[in-house]
Amino acid sequence: MATKHFQKGLDNRMRDQNGEIRQKRKDTKVETLRKTYGDDLAKGYRSDAKLGTVLKREGLETLDQLIKKTK
Repeated sequence: MATKHFQKGLDNRMRDQNGEIRQKRKDTKVETLRKTYGDDLAKGYRSDAKLGTVLKREGLETLDQLIKKTK
């Protein structure tokens, strides 16, 4: 079965079939996010911490909010 490719959106993230930018999964490791968004992201958290854990502890709902908080 062939996989459909959709246009990339902001930050080179892939889009869903409806055209919206895919959200990062909550089980994405901080180490992976730091490769894209810089070493200051989620400062004070271990590299093996998951995005969902960081967001919950920081009282945030999205990666975008975490990025803005870091700046």
